[in-house]
Amino acid sequence: MKIVLFGATGNIGKVILDEALARGHAVTAVVRDPARVATRHAALTVVQGDVSHPASFATVLPGADAAIASLNDHADPANVPKQAALLLDALSSAGVRRFAWVGGAGSLEVAPGVRVIDDAHFPAEWKPSANAQIEALAVFRASKADIDWTYISPAAVIAPGERTGAYRMGADQLLVDAEGNSRISIADFAIGVLDRLEKGDAAKKRVTFAY
Repeated sequence: MKIVLFGATGNIGKVILDEALARGHAVTAVVRDPARVATRHAALTVVQGDVSHPASFATVLPGADAAIASLNDHADPANVPKQAALLLDALSSAGVRRFAWVGGAGSLEVAPGVRVIDDAHFPAEWKPSANAQIEALAVFRASKADIDWTYISPAAVIAPGERTGAYRMGADQLLVDAEGNSRISIADFAIGVLDRLEKGDAAKKRVTFAY
């Protein structure tokens, strides 16, 4: 596949980039600072662009089979749902029908009507980013764009770790293991993201991965 990747320099995005290249896909990484992309590969093209300004990357979209976005804006989290809307419109206009968005875990349910973010112990410093991703999920669900999007929430804990190739996939509920832990390595999360694009499943749905 020809994949356009937004956010290739982030902790999750750079692992998704390597996973996509390892699977033989051609990737165009749209980043604000190309110098921050450490990966070198014959199938990788790096383009300078800003998600908030679709004109800066419009020329790389036509002909792409899919797009992935792994974005976060700690300085101004309110930009995240705006970027979701901009990308949905830009991709739809360019004819890119498949789109995977790396979202947050805050909106996952731990009980009927009770979300991860509603827990009294949810760190206050995480709430702005978590709420921005909750708003982004609402943008996807309300979108009329002609695009098969998938909003992908990680486990409660996602961190560097082993690439085992194993993961479970859920929907709107937080996945936990037998000990009540919800976790996944970034490497296995990246596998799940690429699996969704290759299998073409979970269109217009939110999914989550965990062990």
